[in-house]
Amino acid sequence: MPSNKNVLAFVMAGGEGSRLHPLTADRCKPAVPFNGKHRVVDFVLSNLINSEIFSIYLLVQYKSQSLIEHVRTAWTLPRFGPDHFVTVVPPQMRNGPEWFQGTADSVYQNIHLIENFQPEYVCVFGADHIYRMDVRQMIDFHKQTGADVSVATLPVELQHCDQFGVVEIDEDHRITDFKEKPKSVKPMPGSDRFALASMGNYIFKADVLLAALKKAHETGESDFGKHILPKMVQSHKLVAYDFATNEIPGTAAFEEHGYWRDVGTIDAYFDAHFDTLGAAPRFRMTNRQWPIYASPDPSESAQIEAGTINRSVVGSGCVVDGAVLDHAMLRRAVTVHRDAKLEHCIVMERSVIGNGARIRRAIVDQDNHIPAGERIGFDLEADRKRFHVTDSGIVVVPAGHFAPVAQRAGPRLTADPVPSPAANDNTAGGQSAQASSLKIVAEAPHA
Repeated sequence: MPSNKNVLAFVMAGGEGSRLHPLTADRCKPAVPFNGKHRVVDFVLSNLINSEIFSIYLLVQYKSQSLIEHVRTAWTLPRFGPDHFVTVVPPQMRNGPEWFQGTADSVYQNIHLIENFQPEYVCVFGADHIYRMDVRQMIDFHKQTGADVSVATLPVELQHCDQFGVVEIDEDHRITDFKEKPKSVKPMPGSDRFALASMGNYIFKADVLLAALKKAHETGESDFGKHILPKMVQSHKLVAYDFATNEIPGTAAFEEHGYWRDVGTIDAYFDAHFDTLGAAPRFRMTNRQWPIYASPDPSESAQIEAGTINRSVVGSGCVVDGAVLDHAMLRRAVTVHRDAKLEHCIVMERSVIGNGARIRRAIVDQDNHIPAGERIGFDLEADRKRFHVTDSGIVVVPAGHFAPVAQRAGPRLTADPVPSPAANDNTAGGQSAQASSLKIVAEAPHA
């Protein structure tokens, strides 16, 4: 398909991510790391670029510096033309001293960008989800139905509908009702367990969007899901795009069809990581026909001196020396010392796991030096006195909680020193190494 030169995209990347705290203590939700080498925002940006939508504004707000630095290093598009860009846009306060008051207000405050670009269609997409999507197929559906607005949708269990916008449709996919995070909903046709929920991805006719934004501003309304879309149901043609019909080249038969996860909570974020593990995962990070891009990384390859590794990811620059990794994810430049054991863990950049430490069902944020013999995840009551622990028992160790201490000479292998930038924890593009089952025995040292 040709590139979509008449399409402009806005990505809503201003989310505070309070339910992901403490991972969002110093970064916004779209900037939170995911898997071995990515950030959450990389999924929506990759989907747009792979769909040949090259004109993208990223609207940011809360604690955005980490995200800004990531976009600067990872998302600089070749200068093939003036309409190829991923540009970060903070609140401009063009209409007063206010930050973005909602999703619609964030676009309204930048309405001049639409007027200057003069697109035919405007995509307004969220930045908080793990998925692959060919947006061109949704644009084709939008054109074929003659819609003013298309809303990407998928089934969600009734008990979770209070976290989403929920739509009702007729037999022609036209939306007849839109409710934002309702307390009770009707099941979708043909089901008694599911309702049809919005994914937070919209396509507008540009003239329709401009008129709706100006009208909403006049009445003090600021959000697409709460205000604009429910009212437009009565005055415009809104249609529901069925995400299950979206086909991605290179998807393996064993992958979950239509995989999409909102990683807005610690539990959902944790579970989504482990959906990517193994030789036949629910969601495969590597797909050469539809790659998820990330920033370049100069780190050397991982080094494994000895140990046992089962269904784990080992990022670039990592060192594993005589440790046990069981369903573990190590991001860049992590060192795991002898006799340590990690079970169902995510360990972020530049962290060190000391000799004999035991950690299970935990997220260790970056720049932590876990002391030798430390126990995390085995006594949740004791852990709650030191860390955030979810109701399901996932422990989150905040960034820098365990400061480096003077240590005796370490193992023969050490990770290359990696700068610890104050506001940037960028990671590499591509996919980290995975091991489904591996046991390595150290060789005797050379004489």
